[in-house]
Amino acid sequence: MGTHVIKMPDIGEGIAEVELSQWHVKVGDLVVEDQVLADVMTDKAMVDIPSPVHGKVIALGGQPGEVMAVGSVLISIEVEGAGNLKESAAPAPVKEAPIAPKAEATIESKPVAAAAPRPAAVCQGPMVAREADERPLASPAVRKHALDLGIQLRLVRGTGPAGRVLHEDLEAYLAQGQSNASAPAAAAYAQRHDEEQIPVIGMRRKIAQRMQDATQRAAHFSYVEEIDVTAIEELRAHLNEKHGASRGKLTLLPFLVRALVVALRDFPQMNARYDDEAQVITRLGAVHVGVATQSDVGLMVPVVRHAEARSLWDSAAEISRLANAARNGKASRDELSGSTITLTSLGALGGIVSTPVLNLPEVAIVGVNKIVERPMVVKGQVVIRKMMNLSSSFDHRVVDGMDAALFIQAIRGLLEQPATLFVE
Repeated sequence: MGTHVIKMPDIGEGIAEVELSQWHVKVGDLVVEDQVLADVMTDKAMVDIPSPVHGKVIALGGQPGEVMAVGSVLISIEVEGAGNLKESAAPAPVKEAPIAPKAEATIESKPVAAAAPRPAAVCQGPMVAREADERPLASPAVRKHALDLGIQLRLVRGTGPAGRVLHEDLEAYLAQGQSNASAPAAAAYAQRHDEEQIPVIGMRRKIAQRMQDATQRAAHFSYVEEIDVTAIEELRAHLNEKHGASRGKLTLLPFLVRALVVALRDFPQMNARYDDEAQVITRLGAVHVGVATQSDVGLMVPVVRHAEARSLWDSAAEISRLANAARNGKASRDELSGSTITLTSLGALGGIVSTPVLNLPEVAIVGVNKIVERPMVVKGQVVIRKMMNLSSSFDHRVVDGMDAALFIQAIRGLLEQPATLFVE
């Protein structure tokens, strides 16, 4: 038998060190070639490290959260063959889950229906044999979902990579245990004394660092304006009825992207990046719209490139494609970088007002709140209108308050008179 030592690979782009985010194996595990051993985090992406050999894990080179230099020992694997020590770098990464740029919330987050609190899930579903102190693999979103449902994750069978517990596994666990859901009602009111410590590492650490960096460096100020979206919602419904079957359904997002494109013609200072170290503002003709999207691994901002050259349906298709890629962890680095202005929203949970955090080095971010029907006075008559707030933030170092207000007012005018979106 011999020992094969795998070193931290050179991921490229001049990166000298990476953060070890998660192990997918432990000492004693048998591994096969191309099996994912660990996730490591660069400044731009989460990268899976596969095994180049078959063998048995005999030593791990670090702990999750540890920053490791390129070329340092990642893992040692016992292999068949000569007894001499073999060394190699891990093979090229096989998958990327790029880092989420800074933004406040997701444009197309899944709606969460309000419901009465659910009782703790007791004795539901088939139990999985795990040690009491064994921490199952799961994303923060899945862990929160399990906590809300009252499910102990260590009892849930994971069907994801390396046994990772997915949202679907939680639902399956509940569904399979409905016949056993006869726990005493008092269980819902039992005292709890459990605690869980969650290290801020990997994707969550990068998001935290970037959000903190944005709020420390930029001089944020927010501006809120309400918009009557009755007319544009009527237009959207009409277009979907007439062309939805052949061209696809339109959400409000493509109209918002179009409104940004048109308004930016008169306010080019909003479609810009500010290099505060070089003290240079770069205004761009191309409009690359970042669309904040929530995923199980964190907040990501895929980019709709050259929105100025896209039709409503082209924008809609690209937004949908990018959102799916981000949620599935398959968006490339190029698809998650290079935005010039960002749209962000909490979707159906959009609330009344929000204070978005800038996606540096951009100087403007437009936040979308939920649409609500309200009585409004129009030409002396009280009528029901569909109203929506835009809660937007700007970098006051380079954007004046009046310009920001006029920019949002321009967007308001375009959305309230939707024909003007298409008048050249």
